[in-house]
Amino acid sequence: MDTVIPAPGAVSGATPATAPGAHPVNATVAPLFQPFAFGRHILANRVVMAPMTRNKSPGGVPGEDVVAYYRRRVRGGVGLLITEGTYVNHPAANGYPQVPAFHGEAALAGWKRVVDAVHEAGGRIIPQLWHVGVARRAGVEPDPAVPGYGPSAIVDNGVEVVRAMTQADIDAVIAAFAQAAADAERIGFDGAELHGAHGYLIDDFFWEKTNQRTDAYGGSLENRVRFAVEVVRAVRAAVSPDFPIVFRFSQWKGGDYGAKITQTPEELGRILTPLAEAGVDVFHVSTRRYWEPAFDGSPDTLAAWTKRLTGKPVIAVGSVGLDDAFKVGMFANRDAFEVKPTDVDQAAQALARGDFDLLGVGRVLLSDPDWAIKVRDGRVDQVIPFDRASLDRLVV
Repeated sequence: MDTVIPAPGAVSGATPATAPGAHPVNATVAPLFQPFAFGRHILANRVVMAPMTRNKSPGGVPGEDVVAYYRRRVRGGVGLLITEGTYVNHPAANGYPQVPAFHGEAALAGWKRVVDAVHEAGGRIIPQLWHVGVARRAGVEPDPAVPGYGPSAIVDNGVEVVRAMTQADIDAVIAAFAQAAADAERIGFDGAELHGAHGYLIDDFFWEKTNQRTDAYGGSLENRVRFAVEVVRAVRAAVSPDFPIVFRFSQWKGGDYGAKITQTPEELGRILTPLAEAGVDVFHVSTRRYWEPAFDGSPDTLAAWTKRLTGKPVIAVGSVGLDDAFKVGMFANRDAFEVKPTDVDQAAQALARGDFDLLGVGRVLLSDPDWAIKVRDGRVDQVIPFDRASLDRLVV
């Protein structure tokens, strides 16, 4: 296991958050700036850049602007970067224009440049491997003729817009995830995240509303988790034992913030336990607000329940660094609004008491790459607040 030694920042005098002797850490947030073992590496701190789709990769290939974008967040003090969703090698895996692929010589070469730049800056990075499932509609790149694929068919105005997956389709997607994870390790990534949240394919199998199957992949909770378990097992077999597998899940969906895949802690355990046994090393718990209780009758958050039920490390995420409500459609519709940074003392305290192990930070890192350094140094009042413009450009 090697230790990450952050390289000095070259932009705006930035220095990684844990550079030896650089700055004393603000005591109230000190738990966020402790090292953390992650596979064969040690993360410099507990701050994780959450995955955020940017639509800045024409033809599915991340370019030099994307390289600079990720490198800049390392120089701003982030310990672990999770890339935006990057789609696996299946005809229906993508659902959006200009998002990056994770297959093909050109796309993987682009990601290799990202990895090398992040490592040169002293950081660690994992890709988020993605299949959009029922979110896809015909007309979207790379092949506009391909409809969405999901556990069950969806018909809109008499037209089948989502195809129910056959066993052959399921097997092909599982193989695509495994190949993507193997490619991630081959080109130097430090782990891989499987996107099992927000109404995308793996989550589509979890949720009763999108999974109406009557075979081994539908019906009971145990059957609905089967697809995810098979994906994890295939990925685990395709990579080294010390190559971390992160699994992101959520209750909410992109089109339904009130949705739930589990109603009780017991049901949550019936999903998470088999995933942990299949090979998940870290759970990434996506919530609208990370501090809110997960179930009636308990003050515990979804992250805290996940850690308790699985014993695995947990990344918590949800409105960190923001003091405005989570906005419906904010990424899709580019709603004009501004949110301001808030202190993260509460998050540091939750981490210190063991509710979770790593803290995912999203939108505020789009506007201010130096967020982590400013938090570390007690300069939260200097954070550049997230606003609409941050969605339209890669701030470097």
